[in-house]
Amino acid sequence: MESTRLKKVERLMQKELSTYFQQHSLTYQGKLITVTAVRLSSDLSIARVYLSIFPTNEIDKVLEMISADARKIKFEIGKNIKNQVRKLADFKFFIDDSLDHAQKIDDLLR
Repeated sequence: MESTRLKKVERLMQKELSTYFQQHSLTYQGKLITVTAVRLSSDLSIARVYLSIFPTNEIDKVLEMISADARKIKFEIGKNIKNQVRKLADFKFFIDDSLDHAQKIDDLLR
């Protein structure tokens, strides 16, 4: 069961990561990057960040660039939320494919 504190930290990280990607979109080939979800481990050491990238060409290349910049992103986010959390989780980035999955189910139902 997720605690209230865990949910609050997840929302805080999602908001800060969204702001970061909005400000640094040119770094990632001008792609629109949306943070769809952040899931923290129970000990707050690992954050699984789910991203939606538009346009969809070269998604793997952009995800690779983001993963390579994970330490830099963690540092930037840490500066912004240093008063709210004691220790910042390590970021692991994944592509959110829930929209693709929903589309497949829609197609099957038709």
